[in-house]
Amino acid sequence: MTHSQTQSQTLMLEELERRNYSQSTTRSYLRVVADLSRHFNRPVEELSPGHIREYQAYLFRERHLTANSVNQRVAALRFFFNKALKRNWSVEDAPYPKRPYQLPLILSREEVARLIQCALTPVHRTILMTLYATGMRRAELANLKLSDIDSRRMVIHVQGGKGRKDRDVMLSQNLLDALRQHYRSLRRKPATWLFPGGRYHSADHPIDPKVVWHACREAAQRAGLGKQLHPHTLRHCFATHLLEAGADLRTIQLLLG
Repeated sequence: MTHSQTQSQTLMLEELERRNYSQSTTRSYLRVVADLSRHFNRPVEELSPGHIREYQAYLFRERHLTANSVNQRVAALRFFFNKALKRNWSVEDAPYPKRPYQLPLILSREEVARLIQCALTPVHRTILMTLYATGMRRAELANLKLSDIDSRRMVIHVQGGKGRKDRDVMLSQNLLDALRQHYRSLRRKPATWLFPGGRYHSADHPIDPKVVWHACREAAQRAGLGKQLHPHTLRHCFATHLLEAGADLRTIQLLLG
């Protein structure tokens, strides 16, 4: 990495931290800028909107990324040039690609039950139960602390969710029992994290959100559902099943954060 690239990354990191962006967004944005520089083998400060448009075409044509994935990268680059380098680039300079609208995949309650039962490990089963019972995002689940489980009020405190907003979500007795069983089964009792990472779940850091993704995909394959599932699918199921049960939209919005 050149001195210019290092300086650019530092500028962007400072702007992201100043605006209190999450760690996952910060890492993602920095990776995009580094990838752009590598693609053209030039410092990013020397690149123009034309380079960005060429990079967009490359992402579609050669890396076969979806419109959503390309949009995320364009957002990162626009943040870099507008906020870090103070260049006034408009949407017309590097337009967002049009995204096809698709209805989210919703599983029936029976399919959700089969998915959870077919989890590869007991830890994966607890992860899937927590996703469905709370509607949390995978990064929110991965960063749950033991102290976030409030059995007295029967809620789970979600701290630093999307937009750095905290909220409480419901904690059912079934989920509380499952979380207690999960904790008792851990070989080394964690001091902080509900789902600790590392081998045998003994590390002093949380699991990687990718573990949550793999738990969902592996269970879907074992359940023979024949559908492309991901953790967000269970979030959609949580909201839809609540709506079908008579919950009002505002309550669901608050629970989803």
